[in-house]
Amino acid sequence: MITITPQAAEQIRKSAENQADLKEACLRLAARLDGKGLIEYGMGFDRKAEDDMQVVAHDIKVLISPGSVELLTGATLDYVEINPGELRFIFINPKDPSHKTPGPAR
Repeated sequence: MITITPQAAEQIRKSAENQADLKEACLRLAARLDGKGLIEYGMGFDRKAEDDMQVVAHDIKVLISPGSVELLTGATLDYVEINPGELRFIFINPKDPSHKTPGPAR
């Protein structure tokens, strides 16, 4: 389904711990195609809806609505340093036309 890196899982747990009302909430991941055919992503804490797919990664309950399952299958959620001191979540998804596969090392 979707892979969550250990770095992303650690940051998700920290975010949930900082908000007392999120102890029972799950992480919701969403994806949709924009007008140009690129994938837009969203994430946040939420409660499970009846038709959600639920997976567990690194002890984190992840919810995905039926409309996002196909777009997120095979993707990876990571937490990386974009620039020195600038950390953020990123989705790495080979299904996304904007996804770039690293070339061979030189």
